[in-house]
Amino acid sequence: MTDRHLNVRLLVTCLLWCALTILSFAWNLHQASQHRRELALETARSFFEQILITRRWNARHGGVYVPVTDQTQPNPYLKVPNRDLRISDTLTLTLINPAFMTRQLSEIARQQHGIQFHITSLKPLRPENTPTDWGSGALQQFEQGVPETGEFVTVNGQSVYQYMAPLITEYPCLRCHEGQGYREDDIRGGISVTLPSVTPIPLFALAASHLAIALVGVLIILVMGQMLASSYRQLRQHAEIDALTGIPNRRFFNAHFIQEFRRRRRQPLSLILCDIDHFKTYNDQFGHPAGDRCLQLVAQTLRNSFQRSGDFCARYGGEEFVLVLPNTPLSGAVVLAEKIRQAVFELQIDHPGSATDVVTMSFGVATEAGVASDHEALIQQADQALYRAKRKGRNRVESV
Repeated sequence: MTDRHLNVRLLVTCLLWCALTILSFAWNLHQASQHRRELALETARSFFEQILITRRWNARHGGVYVPVTDQTQPNPYLKVPNRDLRISDTLTLTLINPAFMTRQLSEIARQQHGIQFHITSLKPLRPENTPTDWGSGALQQFEQGVPETGEFVTVNGQSVYQYMAPLITEYPCLRCHEGQGYREDDIRGGISVTLPSVTPIPLFALAASHLAIALVGVLIILVMGQMLASSYRQLRQHAEIDALTGIPNRRFFNAHFIQEFRRRRRQPLSLILCDIDHFKTYNDQFGHPAGDRCLQLVAQTLRNSFQRSGDFCARYGGEEFVLVLPNTPLSGAVVLAEKIRQAVFELQIDHPGSATDVVTMSFGVATEAGVASDHEALIQQADQALYRAKRKGRNRVESV
């Protein structure tokens, strides 16, 4: 897996995380909205039930008498005997029926809490009880069997919750409404409850928290991704770098040489195979630690010989090395091989018993000029040239 592939996977993971965060935000927003509706419904329903209980108490007593004051004047729409009772010169009582009492309770609720009650009917006795368009639609739904209705609406630029449930005609109600043709259990109208403010959806808090979760998640993914990339690079380095010499190993060579061979585009590609002369004798004479130091010095010399970023060397086997030179003709590769041979000789690593008494190397050079199509053939040509260099006495460069 390359860094590019890893970056693509990190990007996809981040996008998936952001998508999950958005889905979570949408779900929580839906849940908050649902909770808000349920809270508004239960609150409005409770107010409606309290109003019904109060009206039922009033109706069962045939209404209640209260003193006439500037705030409580006789109800002109109440057509019953003994509506007003003069008790004295300073005290007159007037009958408060359920509808009048509901209006007075609504006024108190509006002043103290901003909550409004409104009695309405498709056949109102009092013109002020004529339904709004919304109320008219609700009353028609009640006649079709809908038990209640409620929704958030905008009134004067403010979001309010409007609720309405039907008023069922009970026996005490017939005293005032029988003349309108109502019978017991008929739907006579409805009472609406308007709540001015319900707990708002914590949109900012939800958005901020999910944005923070998204950012933290992306940050963690990126940090973990970089750690994973670093670990992967280290693993890849361990897999492709020779632990002793610090240069690429044969596995790296196999993969990258094939890539260079395929993309040479009829440009010359040169290959140099080389190994240390009489290295087994050197190891037997000085021991493996000295042999390891020798390999390290030779590898460093090979690595320092390059002047172009596209060139690379690798440890091909025990004491054998390989150099890949893209866009390099045979003559240039031979010159570089001779330069490296001389550099190794000038290291003056003692090797008593060899022809020069110092460590030397043999080189085989081959070049593919864009005609052959088999990279193995190029390796075989370089190997044959190396074999010829050894056969001719070692410490020399041979080419194909």
